Amino acid sequence: MFFELVYDKSLAQASYVIGCQAGGVAAVVDPKRDVDTYLQIAKANNMKITHILETHIHADFLSGSRELAALTGAELYLSDEGDENWKYAFPHNKIKHGDNIKLGNLNFEVLHTPGHTPEHVSFLLTDKPASHEPVMLFTGDFVFVGDVGRPDLLEQAAGLKGTQDVGAAQMFDSLNEFVQLGDYIQVWPGHGAGSACGKALGAVPMTTVGYEKIRNWALQMLNDKTAFAKELLADQPEPPKYFAMMKKLNKVDRKLLTEVPKVKNLSEAAYQEAKTSGLRIIDTRTPEQFSEGFLPGAYNITNNNSFSTWMGWYMDYESYFVLVAEEKEIEDLTRKLMRIGMDNIQGYITPAQLIEFEAGNLESYQPITRETVEAKLEEGDVQVVDVRGVAEYKKGHIDGSDNLFVGKLPDNLDKVSKDQPVIIHCQSGGRSAIAYSILRAHGFDNVQNYAGGWVDWSTAVAVSG
Repeated sequence: MFFELVYDKSLAQASYVIGCQAGGVAAVVDPKRDVDTYLQIAKANNMKITHILETHIHADFLSGSRELAALTGAELYLSDEGDENWKYAFPHNKIKHGDNIKLGNLNFEVLHTPGHTPEHVSFLLTDKPASHEPVMLFTGDFVFVGDVGRPDLLEQAAGLKGTQDVGAAQMFDSLNEFVQLGDYIQVWPGHGAGSACGKALGAVPMTTVGYEKIRNWALQMLNDKTAFAKELLADQPEPPKYFAMMKKLNKVDRKLLTEVPKVKNLSEAAYQEAKTSGLRIIDTRTPEQFSEGFLPGAYNITNNNSFSTWMGWYMDYESYFVLVAEEKEIEDLTRKLMRIGMDNIQGYITPAQLIEFEAGNLESYQPITRETVEAKLEEGDVQVVDVRGVAEYKKGHIDGSDNLFVGKLPDNLDKVSKDQPVIIHCQSGGRSAIAYSILRAHGFDNVQNYAGGWVDWSTAVAVSG
C-alpha cells in the first residue's frame, strides 16, 4: 500500500493519497484546489489517480475534487447521506453507510458519521494483502487529534438556525459508535492545530482510536448527552465569514480552475486605474514593514499561515483587489487564495513599486508600549479595544476594555470612538496590526496599536503581583 499525507499549513488542512501499488492506482481523500501536488505524487510513484473521496461538504476550503477529476478522469465518491440540503449538484457516485469502495487490493468502507455536518462520512481502510482487519480511518472533520468537529458552523456561518443542537446530539451518537472500533486503528483527520473547525485540535498529524479514548476530552463525556452538547458548543472560535460561501461552492456546479493562474505585475498606470476604481489594496508585508511606510486605505494582511483566513473575513467573492508583495511570493499567495476560491486578483505591485508610485503619500506609525497604555488609562480619556476572540477575552483582559473581534471589525465601526483616543491590542500584535490598518482605512486617525498585547500586559501584571 502507498500512503502520503499532504498538509496545507495555511488552512491546517490534511488530504491523503492512498494507492494500491500492485494495481498502479490511487485515491485522493479531500483534495485541496491546487491539485498539481497530487498529480506530481502519482507520477513520481507510477500510479494513476482513479478515485476521489470526500468526507463532507467542506466549509473552510474549496475542494479540488472536481478539478482533479477533470484532469485525471477519476471517479468522484461523495456522500448521499443527510437531507436534500446536503446533496451535491453535479455528477458523482453516491455513497451511503456500509458501502464499500474498492481500489485494487484496498477497500474503503463508508461510515456515516454525522455531527459536524448531517452528510459527513468517514472511510475505514482495509489493506487486504496485509490483513483482513481495518488499519486506518479517514475522519475528515469528525474526530481530530484531541478534539472533535464543531456542530455549530451551519448555524454560525451559514445561518441555518436550529442546526447546532441537532448536530451536537448526532456527534454524541457518532462518537459512541467510534469508540467501538479497534484501539489499534490509525485515525487520520482532516485538520490539525490552527483550524477553526474545532477548539482544541492537536498538532500531531495522526492518532489512534485507543489513544483518543484516553486523551480526547469529548470521549470522556459519552455518558451524558446534555453535558456533552453544552461543552461541545462552548467557546468555539469565530467561524470566518467566507465559510458560508465555501458551503455553497462545494455543493454546486461551478467554474473549474485546473492550474495555478499567473498574476500580472501592474504598471503605474494600471495601478492608478485600479485605485481610482476603488479596488482594495492588500499589503502583505509584515506589520513592522507596513508601519514604516503604508498607504492609508490599504489592509495589512501579512503573508503567513493565516493569510487566506483573514482574506476570507474581509473580501467578498465579487470584488477585485491588488496585492502588495514581492514577486517571489506571488505564486504562494495565489495558491492560498485559490484554496478558498478567491480568484479576483487584479494584479500586484512590489513594495519598491509602492514607494515609487506613492511617493509623498505614504504614512508611518510606531506601536505604543505598555507604559503608554497605563498612562492613557490613568488619564481616563481613552477607549481600549481588544480585538481577540470572545473566548480569549473571557479568559482575561484589560479592565474597561471593549471586545470587538478583528474579523468582524468592519461591521462594528460604529462601536469605535472617533471623539477620543483609541488603543487597540490583541494577544501579541498580529491581529492588532490588521485592525490598525482597517480602522485607518475607514477614516480613524485617532488609533494607536499596542503591539505587545495581552501577552505583554498579563506578564507585567503577573510580575508585579
